[in-house]
Parts: sequence; structure tokens; C-alpha cells
Amino acid sequence: MGLVIWADGRLVEQGQGALSAVDHGVTVGDGVFETCTVFDGQVFALTRHLARLERSARGLGLAAPDLATVRDGVDTVLAEARRAAGDFDGKVRITVTAGPGPIGSGRVPGAQTVVVVAQESGMAPTSRSARSPWTRNEHSAVAGLKTTSYAENVVALADAVAKGGDESIFANTAGLLCEGTGSNVFVERGGELVTPPLVSGCLAGITRALLLEWGAEAGLPVREAEPDELPFAVLDEVALGEAQLALTSSGRNVQPVTWLDGADVPVGPISAAARELFEKLCRERLDP
Repeated sequence: MGLVIWADGRLVEQGQGALSAVDHGVTVGDGVFETCTVFDGQVFALTRHLARLERSARGLGLAAPDLATVRDGVDTVLAEARRAAGDFDGKVRITVTAGPGPIGSGRVPGAQTVVVVAQESGMAPTSRSARSPWTRNEHSAVAGLKTTSYAENVVALADAVAKGGDESIFANTAGLLCEGTGSNVFVERGGELVTPPLVSGCLAGITRALLLEWGAEAGLPVREAEPDELPFAVLDEVALGEAQLALTSSGRNVQPVTWLDGADVPVGPISAAARELFEKLCRERLDP
């Protein structure tokens, strides 16, 4: 199955023109997006993703997206994708931009652009991660928002891939553990699985939130860290095998890290249990 693309009310072929050359999402990255997992041809946690799409739009100063239009796009690409591939596993990306605008940062109020894309894909069971040489700015105007201004993530991920990894992990400007380029981070140590708090500047990940909820429900010792509890140097403990690491995201579910900065590292028992729990519940609870 190739990409299935829906743009502003119509299906378009890959490579076919779909956006204005002066769409603000293209010229200055003025837009927000969500990437949702698809299980057996159905979108997982769509309600939570649409709520975050609205929050990101408000944070960026955009008008609230028309969620009826977004849902129509999602339904259309899923139906087309199922015709091609049956009940596939993969992902759906929803992008909402400020629409056509000037060649510059100023906006012209008007209709937004909505694009929805479906793609068949799988998930790797583990990750190979590298520490980023750059930091995440927790004081940024877009900290914690899921925007299309993704250049620093592209650069950091390319750095990790060049080193042999598949994810790059950021500190914030205070030297605290923050997040990956497209994932949240959990550290297993002291018999607990702990994730940086949102004040670190990390994204409020959907998978992160569900793991905290489902883990507590199942009796797993999973929690959010205190503000200064996880310095970036905690990754030294991971490298020494004294702590373990896991990533969460819609493209990973719960993914233990088995390689950090060129060295193999062990998977923690709580991380493994968290992955098993999430793999089970995500297919049982389609829209939690």
C-alpha cells in the first residue's frame, strides 16, 4: 500500500500538487500536526489526538481546527487504505496549517489547510538511541506544542542515525532530561519507571499519558518525576547498566532502549512489563 493522501476535501495522488506554494505551513512551518497509530484499519486514541491538536493550535495562535473536517479526512483515507490493504497496521498523520499567507512570518487570517495521510507501517520492538549534542529550550514559545516547525528534530535525528541510532535524546537548557525528537523518555531505576515532567519542555505525549494511567491501573510503579529528579546525566547510569531506558510515542508504543551512544544496554524488567501491558491494551481499548 502506498501513501493515501487527502487534502482539503479531496484524495490526491502522491506527487500531485495539493498545497499552495505560499501555504504558511510550507513557507514558515506555521502549523500543527498529530500522528496516530492505526491498528487493524482503525485509528487508536483519536479523541485524545484531536484534543491535543486543538491545544497545539491555540498555543500557536491559530483558530481551532474544524474537527468535523479532520474526521472526514481521517475516515476517507482509512476507507481508501482498507480497500488497498485490508485491515492494515500503520499510521495516520493529520496536519493543519495557517493556510496561504505572505512570504514571511506575518499571518493573513483566513481558511486553514487540512491534510490527512495514511501509511502502512510497523513498529520496531526496541530502540537504539543517542544523546543529542543540542538542547531543547523549555522556555520556547512553542515548547510542548506539536508544530510543523520540525527542523531541529530533523537535524538531531540525522545526527543520531549517523551514529548508528534511531532516536536522539535531548536535555533541556537546565541540564535536565527532556525528550526525544519524536518520543517521550522513561528511566527505570530504583524499582520505578519515571518520566520527565511537562515543565521540562517535553511534549505531553499520548502514549506517555496512557502508560502513566494504564501502568497505575495495573499496579506497575510508573510515575512522573519531580521537577529536578532526572538530570541529563542519568543517562550515564543507563550506559553503565545501573538504570534502564524506554521510549514512548505513537510510532513506538513502549519501546525499551537496547543501545545507547554506541554500546549495548540491558532492558529493565519494568520497561519490559510496560511494553507487554501497552501492546495488550492498545488493541483492546481503541479510543481510551
